[in-house]
Amino acid sequence: MILLWMILAYLLGSVPFGLLVAKLFCGVDPREAGSGNTGATNVARLCGAKYGVLALVLDVLKGYLPATLAVSGNLGTTGISLVALAAILGHVFSPFLGFKGGKAVATTIGAFLALMPLGALLSVAACVLVIALTGYVSLGSLTLALCLPVFALLTGRLAYLPLAAVVMLLLFWRHRENIRRLARGEEMPWRRKKEEQ
Repeated sequence: MILLWMILAYLLGSVPFGLLVAKLFCGVDPREAGSGNTGATNVARLCGAKYGVLALVLDVLKGYLPATLAVSGNLGTTGISLVALAAILGHVFSPFLGFKGGKAVATTIGAFLALMPLGALLSVAACVLVIALTGYVSLGSLTLALCLPVFALLTGRLAYLPLAAVVMLLLFWRHRENIRRLARGEEMPWRRKKEEQ
């Protein structure tokens, strides 16, 4: 039963909404422009903020819906965590994109909003604050990744601490090139990019 839930969550998570939004509304393939990523940040850079927000909301929902349904389906903590992780992995390894995909930040936010709402909101707040202060979306995303297990602990959602730790490692791995660019001082600041457009 849990395996079926995981498969369905993975398939929903793998829908490349960023690619669909960019192609449908501005005729751009985000894999071939900007950062080459199908996530909301690149869609916003290429197509404008409103389309980036649309991609963001859709990516959040594909994490939120499977996790919410898993909770209501009484799958148990382990089953719920596996379903949430399957949705996140679907975004990272989409069969619709040759088992490639985005960095899964928005889908992660959606999943954790369903599982530990307060911890997720605090993590998002920290992410937004870092982006506002530094201009680096990647640094904000890494902050979010670090905050998830911390706030799982601090808000008493210990059952989801293992999932938060696994997802933290996944997000750091997905941002490994960003980390290298940040270390070299070559990362593209979001604010400067907006001014150039």
